[in-house]
Amino acid sequence: MNRTLVPRTLVPLAFVPLALLIGCSPTSQPVTSSSTTPETAVTATSPSGSPPVSSAADPPATLKPPTSTEEVKVQHPAAVPPIVTGARFAEHGGFDRVVIDLKGDFPGYTVKWVSELVQDGSGDPIDAKGGAYLHLSMTPATAHSEAGEPSWPGGPIFQADLGNVQHVVKTGDFEGMVGVGIVLDRKAAFRVLEQKAPNRLVIDVAH
Repeated sequence: MNRTLVPRTLVPLAFVPLALLIGCSPTSQPVTSSSTTPETAVTATSPSGSPPVSSAADPPATLKPPTSTEEVKVQHPAAVPPIVTGARFAEHGGFDRVVIDLKGDFPGYTVKWVSELVQDGSGDPIDAKGGAYLHLSMTPATAHSEAGEPSWPGGPIFQADLGNVQHVVKTGDFEGMVGVGIVLDRKAAFRVLEQKAPNRLVIDVAH
């Protein structure tokens, strides 16, 4: 496995602060706290394409805002595509947090800057405007059941209105890839954390 690496009013999306985000239900809602589950911080891949470096993150109570704007790319050999069940978001001291809830193992993922958000597959623009855009691509992953029912209801645009994060957007569930866009007021440093029990991806964005 390769890795690259108060609360204000929370909005439905499947969100709750993590330690702040630990203990949330897999439906769209704010983030709440409290858990001792370890966090794994993921940093950006090196120019040579070597595996991302992981390190233990500070406990949520002492976690500082992120400091890097580098793209993050991590590969996970998931035999069975995990199911995305929801997303949550909340504002914390110096950063906003977006949590993607998963059922199953961690998928591979990329978090990068894009010039605009578009629908995966069709390429149609998404009407969610901001000053900067982060896009999370998870693969293999799905956001629907075997019967074709959405596992992440609502959206596709979820209003956040946090310190920097303005919207969280479902950009697609297409050919084994699930996309999530984060609309920001301005470009800022971010980090990606992997948290377990239950599995979830966390993206923190500085104010």
